[in-house]
Order: sequence, then structure tokens, then C-alpha cells
Amino acid sequence: MASFSELALRFRLFTMAYRYQRYDTSPNTPLRLPLSRCRVALITTAGFHLPEQPPFDETVDSGDCSYREIPNTVDTQTLPIAHKSHAYDTTDTEIDANLVFPLDRFRELETEGKIASLNYRHFSFMGAITKPRQLIRQTAPEVSRLLKSDQVDVVFLTPV
Repeated sequence: MASFSELALRFRLFTMAYRYQRYDTSPNTPLRLPLSRCRVALITTAGFHLPEQPPFDETVDSGDCSYREIPNTVDTQTLPIAHKSHAYDTTDTEIDANLVFPLDRFRELETEGKIASLNYRHFSFMGAITKPRQLIRQTAPEVSRLLKSDQVDVVFLTPV
């Protein structure tokens, strides 16, 4: 990981000028079951979408707060990336999507009995959302409701 002084000037200036917000609440919930009895879903902010889905809208200045459903049956190496951030180097992710969406690794955990099952769908968001109000108030709660209706016990989040 680069130190702050190694970042390009535009990223240092953005970081210094960005109006960070503090959130004192956390949606974390203690795990009530052993993982071997849990249904698991994955959420990534890598900006993945299916080839037939519309990509995330990179023209939205504050970031596209929508999400894409990713079926559990997807071949992870076929997922296109539509991510706005110039600070996100997708080179390695394009070689192996599991770096930021470890679905294949979780399939192995399911086969080994380390988790009970994977949900039939997972979710992808675009990272680099600088104005997260819509994400916090609308799309994240919507995905949360979907995961609850799917009876998901654990969500593995890979923020990018």
C-alpha cells in the first residue's frame, strides 16, 4: 500500500479536501451460528456486473449508488468491471476477480463444509461513492431486505 506522500498530487488534494463523515452506528450483528451452519452472501464494491446488465454509470460525479445482482452460478472471470475511481487499478482484478469478489474461494468453503451454503445471489456496488446518502437511505437497505428474505446469515463484504 502506498504511503500518502507517494500518492499522485490529485489524489492527495482530493483526500485533503474531502468532507469525511462520521457514522456512530454500525450494522454489525454478532454471529449466532457456527459458520458451518450459515448461508453466506458476498457483496463487493468492485463495480462488477453481468455482461447483459447495464454497467454502472461512471458519469455520475458522486458515484452510482445502484447495485447489480450477481447469480451464484456466474463464472467470475466473465464479470466486466465498471468502476469510476482513477485510484483503483483493475489490472490484477481483471486477471482474477476473486481478489475482490472471492466467490470461487467461497464455493470451495461450501464444498469443504466450512460454510453451510452460498446464497443463490450476491451483490455488486460501485465504489468511489463520494455522496453516499442514496446508498445509505435507499439501496443498501433494499439489498439488506433482499438478503433477509433470502435467509442469509452472514455477508462477506469486500470493499474496494
